[in-house]
Amino acid sequence: MEYLSISQVAEKWGIKQRRIRRLCEEGRIPGAHKMGAYWSVPADAEKPKDERIKSGKYI
Repeated sequence: MEYLSISQVAEKWGIKQRRIRRLCEEGRIPGAHKMGAYWSVPADAEKPKDERIKSGKYI
């Protein structure tokens, strides 16, 4: 299985690195795991739905 770094996933999904770290910490990206100080995300992982938006206006 191929893994990507946080910066690679941020570029692929078009969101900030900090947000991806937060998603990993919350366990919202299946298969993501921490190796030392770095997160590894599976290359085939899908971007989780943004649950911060409640109105549905910006989806």
